[in-house]
Amino acid sequence: MQKFSYIFLTSACTAVLCFIIFQHFNKSEIIYVNDQPKPSLVSEVDLNMSGYFNERFTSSSPTNFIEASLIGKKSSVFIRSIPKSKSKRLLGAATGSGVIISPDGYIATNNHVIESGDDIEVLLGNNREYSAKIIGTDPSNDLALLKIEAENLDFAIFSNSDSLQVGEWVLAVGNPFGLQFTVTAGIVSAKARNISMLENSGIESFIQTDAAVNPGNSGGALINTKGEVVGINSAIMARSGQYEGYSFAIPSNLVQKILFDLKTYGVVQRGWLGISMVDINDKRAKELGLENVNGVYVVSVNKDGAADEAGILKGDVIIRVNEVEFKSTPQFMEIIGRYRPGDEVEITFIRNGKVITEIAILRNQLNTTDFVAVRKDKVLVDLGFELRDLSENENKRLKRPGVYVVSVYRKSTIGRTNMDPGYIITKINKKKVESVAEVVKILDEIEGQVILEGYYEHHPDKYPYIFFKEKN
Repeated sequence: MQKFSYIFLTSACTAVLCFIIFQHFNKSEIIYVNDQPKPSLVSEVDLNMSGYFNERFTSSSPTNFIEASLIGKKSSVFIRSIPKSKSKRLLGAATGSGVIISPDGYIATNNHVIESGDDIEVLLGNNREYSAKIIGTDPSNDLALLKIEAENLDFAIFSNSDSLQVGEWVLAVGNPFGLQFTVTAGIVSAKARNISMLENSGIESFIQTDAAVNPGNSGGALINTKGEVVGINSAIMARSGQYEGYSFAIPSNLVQKILFDLKTYGVVQRGWLGISMVDINDKRAKELGLENVNGVYVVSVNKDGAADEAGILKGDVIIRVNEVEFKSTPQFMEIIGRYRPGDEVEITFIRNGKVITEIAILRNQLNTTDFVAVRKDKVLVDLGFELRDLSENENKRLKRPGVYVVSVYRKSTIGRTNMDPGYIITKINKKKVESVAEVVKILDEIEGQVILEGYYEHHPDKYPYIFFKEKN
């Protein structure tokens, strides 16, 4: 016990002695600060502006895109779309980009890259060339799915485009001006951008980026710094026709859904809520007493449509779909566009200040929950339109048999006639037609001048369209 007491006293004396010595040599004074502005604030500003930090920190990361570029280039392809007709060949082959999305040769690209071609050639990064088959196209959203006969290919992984942030680094991989397998870098400038480019009810919710994109980049991948696909480059906005700082990509979440539909069903199965809408602006938000300027205002509700059946009314403000919030019509359209007819979605809306949630069962454009069977036979695709038979309800309502035009491709033979989707063909060169099979048979055999007769449901007068068809 005496030993431990001795050690304790020795330690205490040593500590006191050290404190006395410290006080003797340390002559610093205690400064009492009053309520005046802290001098340290001024010194911090001076320090920040002095360049001191610049000497000690490098630029923010990530700035090394080597790995992402290698991954992106492995799955990138160069596409040449070659027309057979002499008139089209004079304009030359269209070229663009694509991205391999499976090891067995499925390739995503833009519809406008391949829509004018009969023979599609694909060049891989290893300089192997293949002839590609068109599996399906979606002109309304400017996407197409191709297939080459190959195995064990390097393919791209899709990322969740919803998680993409404004200001995030992205890279565009493609073939601008024929410069094969070029990578450019930029940031995400905006999301859910509508540029009024697409026709026929296309979903415009583009990712805007300042990564350099030029003619030839179309159909190529927009990737993040992990090398994952966040979008498919589709358009630029420029007066000169060349890159001026604004490029646009279709978000990957929408791309995946459309490509899956094309592969599985041959056509996009799009769910419709059955409303027309406008954005919520500050004025409307104040009039309705809304806390936030978000969501879409329901202008009208289609009778017996999905929204009508769910109890949604004109004047409601939809703010969430399946618990996903959105700020504008383009975002809302993109979210709904990921679902198919028959899918149940949870719609949350505000009515008279009260938040209400209802379940809506989405419909197709025929207002049924069935998947729509759209014919895309070669002769139809070559001419530039897609057809379907009239439904049983349409036959009863219209009482005039015919074939319904689902979509018309831009710059195609049919497109140049100025025909609109919704046209109902009743005769071809004075021969009555009541099914797509009859139309395909006649068009396969016909050559020279073709006269289509028909009408639009809300304009029952006859509307003839004339074009010339070359021999197959």
